[in-house]
Amino acid sequence: MYTDISKLLDDMRGIQDQLEQFFEETREKFRYTLEDGRVRVSAEVRRLQRRYRVSSIRYLLQADWRSVVTAPFVYGMFVPLVLVDISFTLYQHICFRAYGVPRVARFDYLVNDRHLLAYLNTIEKINCTYCGYGNGVVAYAREIISRTEQYWCPIHQARRVRDAHWRYAQFFAYGDAKSYQQGLKAKRQALLEAEYDEHA
Repeated sequence: MYTDISKLLDDMRGIQDQLEQFFEETREKFRYTLEDGRVRVSAEVRRLQRRYRVSSIRYLLQADWRSVVTAPFVYGMFVPLVLVDISFTLYQHICFRAYGVPRVARFDYLVNDRHLLAYLNTIEKINCTYCGYGNGVVAYAREIISRTEQYWCPIHQARRVRDAHWRYAQFFAYGDAKSYQQGLKAKRQALLEAEYDEHA
């Protein structure tokens, strides 16, 4: 059974490589590059993008009333997100150091470059920054808690887990007491020795 899971994981990595190739083709199509993690766009492309920008005033005047009414609730989530960010950062710096678990690189998850798009107005750039931060914090926290789960309780749930994190497939089967007791130390050791170039 576990060899089949390894094959599936290899297939998934192959699909991820195909996706990265697609993104590379997209970068070529829209004429931007990544250099040392920074987005580079030519002045010519920026000029072309600006033609599509809708001014902030016009954007507000054309806004759906539901967007205006719900904006305080949407942006009200900023404080809880910051608290999650701070809490998980403190948690991993204290606990992961104690266990010897490699810490999650925060800035691998908190990616913010959509504000560089010249076709977005100021309001859209703020919206994109907020959503990027929110999704980044959740992904960052998820990676931290998935490492915690692998360390303490790498067992499948009895019921199907929707959109489980990438480590979950390698956990022990629900009810497989023998594998859990015999393999828990090895599972923890794999976490402590893991290289996180691809997923961290």
